[in-house]
This record gives sequence, C-alpha cells and structure tokens, in this order.
Amino acid sequence: MKITYQVDNEALTPISVRAFLRSKCGVTQGLWRRLKWNGTILVNGIEVKATMAQVQTGDIITCLLPEDSDVVAAHIPLDIRYEDDYLIILNKPAGMLVHPTGKDHDNTLGNGLKYYYQLTGQDVDFHPVHRLDRNTTGLVVVAKLPQLQSALTQPGTNTKQIMQSANVKDKLFKRTYLAIIKGTLPQSEGIIDLPIARHPDSIIQRICHPEGQYAETHYQTLSVNQGKSLIKLELKTGRTHQIRVHMAAIGYPLLGDDLYGGDTALINRQALHAYHLEVFNPLTRETTSVYADVPADMMQAFRANS
Repeated sequence: MKITYQVDNEALTPISVRAFLRSKCGVTQGLWRRLKWNGTILVNGIEVKATMAQVQTGDIITCLLPEDSDVVAAHIPLDIRYEDDYLIILNKPAGMLVHPTGKDHDNTLGNGLKYYYQLTGQDVDFHPVHRLDRNTTGLVVVAKLPQLQSALTQPGTNTKQIMQSANVKDKLFKRTYLAIIKGTLPQSEGIIDLPIARHPDSIIQRICHPEGQYAETHYQTLSVNQGKSLIKLELKTGRTHQIRVHMAAIGYPLLGDDLYGGDTALINRQALHAYHLEVFNPLTRETTSVYADVPADMMQAFRANS
C-alpha cells in the first residue's frame, strides 16, 4: 500500500515526519507504529529513518506499507454509489456479508472490492468503516486509507478539533434506515434508548438488558398501508442488531425478521435498508451525502395485502 503527502505551507520550519503525519494527515498512533516497524518512508524519493527524519514546506512524503489484509479478490458485481481518492460508498444487496468469515470467505463485499481495486489499478486494501447484517440492504462506506478508517471509527484529538472547526456535531458519518413493521406505532415518532447486551444463550442474538451497552435509536413513521408501517430510523449509536433489537423490544419487530419474532409471510429477510449515508472526511473537510432507493422486495411487502 502506498500513501503520498505533500507538506503544506504551515510547515515553514522543519518538523519531524512523525509530527507532520500525526497532526496534519490523520495518522493514528497504531498506524505510525506499523510504519515505523514494518513500513518504509521516503522523503522526496529518498528512504529515511522514521524516528529521525524532518520535513519542510514542499517536501513529498511517501509511506509504503505491506498489505495486511487476507481478503482475496473475487469477481462480484458491485453497486458503487460514490467514489473518490479517499473512500468508496456501495449499495449492498441482501444475502451478502461485508467482511469475509471462516464460512464465507470469498463472496463478500470485501472480496468484490479487492477485485475492483485490482481491475482499476488501485493499490488499496480493504478498510471498512462499519458493517451491515447479511440480510440488511443499503449503503456501506469503506475507506481507501487506513488513517481515514481510524479517523472515522476512533476519532482522536486532531480529528475532533477539525470537526469542531467545521461545525460537525456528534458523528463523522450518519446513517438513516427505512424499515417495515406490522401494525402502527402508538406515537408517530420517538426515541428508544434501551441498553443492548448479548443473549446469554446465543452468540448471534442480542437483547435489551440494563447491564448492556448504551444504545439510542430515533424513529419516525412515514407511511401506513394495509396494517403495515414504513418507518425511518436514525442511529445515534451503532450496536449490533440495534434497530432489530430495539423495535422488537417495544413490541414491533421488523417484518421478515425471524430472529426477533418478525412476520415472514411477506418477505423472507428483515425489512431493513440503509437508504441515506452522510460522511464528513476530516482529511479533506468535505461532506458527502448518498442515497439508495428502497429495494423491490421491501416495497412489494409494504404494498401487499396483509
């Protein structure tokens, strides 16, 4: 993997490579350690010692890191909704995992992306920022640079300062979902803030439990048809199965979600779709907003006679 930076005019006097990469380029302490021990740093094309090198305005820093992912490339069709030099946003179909696992290691979004990067001549590894359940559809953001992945998932002091100066509140990326439930919610909108924990008898299932992790979901009913409701949900936290667990906990499991008691007569997967994703890139200070239409199986289920 190759990452290149140019020292901007803020470095009027020489500063260390480490200080520049950490303060100006979003390089985390973990990534710096990888560079120092396993990577190569070039300044203006000449290899330098990571702990001793200094740079100044106009210098070109090139960081070379060995690939650390075991994701193998596979020719899988991808629905790419946005791409730039820093990140890529894809619309994931139902039935596909984001990450390879022991049982499914060559038919995931990661495998398809590795193939796409190779096909387009991009020296990029797989750096997912978040994930969706196998049968949840919609938008997934994947970073092309490890430092952007770190900044979006574990923002440090420098990233938080950038957020503050850019008036970005709460989170660097926001996800909005659409879901279908059976019935009508007593209140058209509200907040669910029940803590979520692992089910004591399952490695997959989650439950609401006082000793679980804090979780907050905002919901709003958009439409009602044939005894079913289309609802919009925004996550303030990102717990595993959060929307599915929260809706089941208040007595309205998602249509098709057999793990949490949902009716499967009209759709054979949880009726959940990540339809809007907004990402603030702290490296460019730009915000990207992407939408993905609701898939046909969800719309058919919502319109069907109950």
